[in-house]
Amino acid sequence: MNIFRKAVIDALKKETELEEGELNLLLEIPPSPELGDYAFPCFSLAKKFRKSSYLNFFIDRQRQAEIAISEILEKKERYGSGSKKNQKMMVEFFHANTHKAVHIGHIRNICLGEALSRIFEFNGFDVIRVNYQGDIGPHVAKCLWGVLNFKEKHPEKKKSLWLGEIYMRANEKIEKNPGLEQDVKAILKKIYDGDKELVKLWKETRKWCLDEFEELYTEFDVKFDRLFFESDMEFPAREIAKELVKKGIAEESDGAIIVNLEKYGLGIFVLLTKEGTALYSSKDIVLAKLKFSEYSPDKSIHVVGNEQRLHFKQLFKTLELIGMKEIAEKSHHLAYGLVMLPTGKMSSRLGNMVHYENLKQQLAELAGKEVEKRHSEWNPNKKEKTAKSIAFAALKFGMLNRENNRDLIFDWEQALRFEGETGPYVQYAYARICSILRKHGKGAEKGNPGLLEKKEEEKIVCLLSQFPGIAAEAAENYKPLNVAKFLIELSQALNEFYHSCPVLQEEDKGLRNARIALIIAARQVLGNGLNLLSMDALEEM
Repeated sequence: MNIFRKAVIDALKKETELEEGELNLLLEIPPSPELGDYAFPCFSLAKKFRKSSYLNFFIDRQRQAEIAISEILEKKERYGSGSKKNQKMMVEFFHANTHKAVHIGHIRNICLGEALSRIFEFNGFDVIRVNYQGDIGPHVAKCLWGVLNFKEKHPEKKKSLWLGEIYMRANEKIEKNPGLEQDVKAILKKIYDGDKELVKLWKETRKWCLDEFEELYTEFDVKFDRLFFESDMEFPAREIAKELVKKGIAEESDGAIIVNLEKYGLGIFVLLTKEGTALYSSKDIVLAKLKFSEYSPDKSIHVVGNEQRLHFKQLFKTLELIGMKEIAEKSHHLAYGLVMLPTGKMSSRLGNMVHYENLKQQLAELAGKEVEKRHSEWNPNKKEKTAKSIAFAALKFGMLNRENNRDLIFDWEQALRFEGETGPYVQYAYARICSILRKHGKGAEKGNPGLLEKKEEEKIVCLLSQFPGIAAEAAENYKPLNVAKFLIELSQALNEFYHSCPVLQEEDKGLRNARIALIIAARQVLGNGLNLLSMDALEEM
């Protein structure tokens, strides 16, 4: 919270009976600067005059510029960060299955999970990054059935992509011949029973995928503290399901074991199949116990798609019923929508999924053309490195610049544009400041921020002052989108500033130095925000 918002809240505390937290929630930023910097809704007056009434607060612009720029230049990468909190936030994300190719939907997940983790850390929380991966189950058995029956030689590289293709072809064949389902179930049972040959094949193909996942984590600059695997949950899940039957919480139904949640409006939660195999439901109970016993987080956030909303409602209610109410209350499902291309919905089962490897290559090629167009004189290594940073910024920002619970249409050509609401646009705003400062060629001379009186200058100062609150709100509401929107707004404000307020061409030395200080502060805040979204801040583009 910046000092101006704090001052307004302190003033309101003296005049109302409200606590600081409630006042902070109620205090608004008006849609137009003419209406003030902050607005407090006066409900009693609204009732009296039968219309919305607000108490508006205006900040001393000169004082705001002096404080904001001074604080940014002093704190640098710490500007906007929160004080150390004695709370642990566990963020569980990515969840790609082995024996399938990583697709564009997984990328939205990893972008959202990593950005949220960084935002928590920036706000003073201890963050535990964990990943729960499906390395066993029907999809694995189908893939292995395909490997055994198609008898094709695997490639030396991109083996997970090959396994994904094998899975799709196997699934198509099995759907056309339902009798093959028994063969698939037999493979899965043999793995659980410890069949040496099948376990060896399963472990070998599993390792291919896990090794390639590690490469992806490096590309996305993600380091997980703990990897959980579905295969480790199978037998404990079977036991816990049977225990719940003994306790009268679960019951047998047509050979399966279920928890009847119909009286809570949540239907039937199936724990074990009639064959005795554990499902996600019972495995997630084991996982919850394991996570909390190992780490004791204050909050456990599951970054999982919208389609699993019912599953998590059922899971949390079941945890409550079996005496794990505290764990249920500390757990949260952060849902996100599907990722689609302009051509429509994708499906790995049907084979029209956009695989990450193909998407990455496409983005890198397009970004490379843009870099070549602008900087043909650069050496190949610099071109490639810059193109990669731009491509990943386009990808990450494209995944985050939308309400996470809404479906997303990802247009890679649009995402790579250097104009509009894109990652490269924000990167370019940062690089443009670096270019101006290189031309300036001197150290940061002390300027008088009080000279920044034009509306374009004041707008940037206001935005810079808001950054700490934006970062705090993004953590409080689990919303990286807030940071993305802020970065676009600041980038646009800088663009307007350049048109009206020359920096290096300004003849008044005092004003020129004040503007230099302003853009140095803006560069720092852009850099801080880009880092929260795990995007590179480029000095040249």
